Amino acid sequence: MRNGYSSAVGAEEFLPVDRHQLASLRRASAGCRGCGLFEKATQTVFGAGDPDARVMLVGEQPGDREDRDGAPFVGPAGRILDDALVTAGLDKGSLYVTNAVKHFKWEASGQRRLHKKPSHTEVVACRPWLLAEIEAVGPDVVVCMGATAARSLLGPEVRVTRQRGQILPGPGGTPAMMTVHPSAILRADPGSRQAELERFAEDLRRVARYLAG
Repeated sequence: MRNGYSSAVGAEEFLPVDRHQLASLRRASAGCRGCGLFEKATQTVFGAGDPDARVMLVGEQPGDREDRDGAPFVGPAGRILDDALVTAGLDKGSLYVTNAVKHFKWEASGQRRLHKKPSHTEVVACRPWLLAEIEAVGPDVVVCMGATAARSLLGPEVRVTRQRGQILPGPGGTPAMMTVHPSAILRADPGSRQAELERFAEDLRRVARYLAG
């Protein structure tokens, strides 16, 4: 077991022999059948960004827009993330952004496809892709946005509410920090949304300060 999770993960057999190159990982991920989420998803949504990024941002899973476009954080939560990065003074083009789960899990509500939280089994099944991305990019710090990303990389006992903003040892010794997922800001009461956005941006500033030593 690693970080409290079983090492028997579904995606492992779909990883390419050359798992140290993002291009190889991305191509192989398109055919992943490591869990059942691929059956309803439009496509695998792999990570994107600077392959030599010092900072990797990890969310939960693609949303409806991401599932259709095939890129992470291009929907409403992505706009919140973009705003926070600007406020924090971080260049999104120099970062790498991905998700703990690579397929969109949803349930129908009329004509809409509504987000459904991935199960523990599905997160574990997809974990080899995330670990391979971290190894291929080699970031100086990983930012876990939300509980799913945090528990995927740091184990089931961590809590964003308790350890938010702390720099913790992550996979392979890579430092990691927990913060909220941008979608949590979207769900916040309108009266507190700006304050939550500023707090999220401050977490990202903390990452910038950490990199600056």
